[in-house]
Amino acid sequence: MAAGAAPRPARRGGRREGGSNGPRREAAPGLVSVMESVEAVARTLLSFGRLSRGLPFGRAHGLSSRDPLLPLAPRSQENADPQRTAFLLRKQWTLYSVTPLYRFSNAHLRDYARLLSAFIAAEKQKGLAVEVGVELDIKVAVSSLPYLKGSDQDQAAILVQLSSRSPASPKNSEEKLIWSGWFCCVSGDNLSKNVPEDFTCLPLFLVNGAECYTSIVGSWFQKTFDCSFRRLAISPLILSWMAAMWTGCKVDKTASAMELVFSVPCLPQPLDISYAIHPEDAKALWDTVQKTPGEIIQEEVDVFMDCLYSHFHRHFRIHLSATKLVKVSTAIASAHCDGIIKVRF
Repeated sequence: MAAGAAPRPARRGGRREGGSNGPRREAAPGLVSVMESVEAVARTLLSFGRLSRGLPFGRAHGLSSRDPLLPLAPRSQENADPQRTAFLLRKQWTLYSVTPLYRFSNAHLRDYARLLSAFIAAEKQKGLAVEVGVELDIKVAVSSLPYLKGSDQDQAAILVQLSSRSPASPKNSEEKLIWSGWFCCVSGDNLSKNVPEDFTCLPLFLVNGAECYTSIVGSWFQKTFDCSFRRLAISPLILSWMAAMWTGCKVDKTASAMELVFSVPCLPQPLDISYAIHPEDAKALWDTVQKTPGEIIQEEVDVFMDCLYSHFHRHFRIHLSATKLVKVSTAIASAHCDGIIKVRF
């Protein structure tokens, strides 16, 4: 089911969490920080937020929505190499939170790569020991991405890549990248204030690749640095923030429509409702709602979503407020409630 006509911009009171009647200046919650880390490389202007922790490794949980509003301009993109950051774009990333790493050092990244390579080989051989430094069928690279961070106080992002070459391939043939994961810290000043000196705060981990490698790499980091990985999920509130922010970004006139997908609860069979809005109509609505360019507040997001809901109800007599927002897709990026994001440009 879809509706593509332009919703009529309106200025009216929106729903506010906790029953508050006044506007509340809050950061785009939770996962906003994730997309901002990725989009900082692409020189977008989005604010950085903070992460909360989820459930045990491999399970889903929600994110925090109580973060202070931060400036829009990313601070660490000036020296970014587009070739080194191209791996972030046009890929699907699964999100995890990570507790601080004990005695992690950027000076030993090559050693970590060798040890992780041996650990992967041992796991593949069902626990048989593998000598560190021997030629293995999977190559591990661990490198630093110093420009991927939210502030000067944050730790530089760490990229982990697994690549492989078929035994039948020539020795000089190019290796195929089979898995990528990167740790980052986005405006984590408050997170790292109470962290002891021996700990490194890189609270967010993004993964692209087979789950079996994610499990092995996560196990090695947990054993080596006494940390814990936890799967992150995206709440409907966070998705609505992302829809509003991405709608406010300039895109080509040929850009695809903004799509919101809602899940209808309490039905014998699963039912999703797809709501498509022309990007220019969505942008016009957001420009009417937003009070201060460069800032987003909860009230504005509520009004924006309420206008979309009212338009849909006018056409289909369906109250979307009784459903659950599970996916947001725009010309810039998409995000799913399962904790999966993808940058489209």
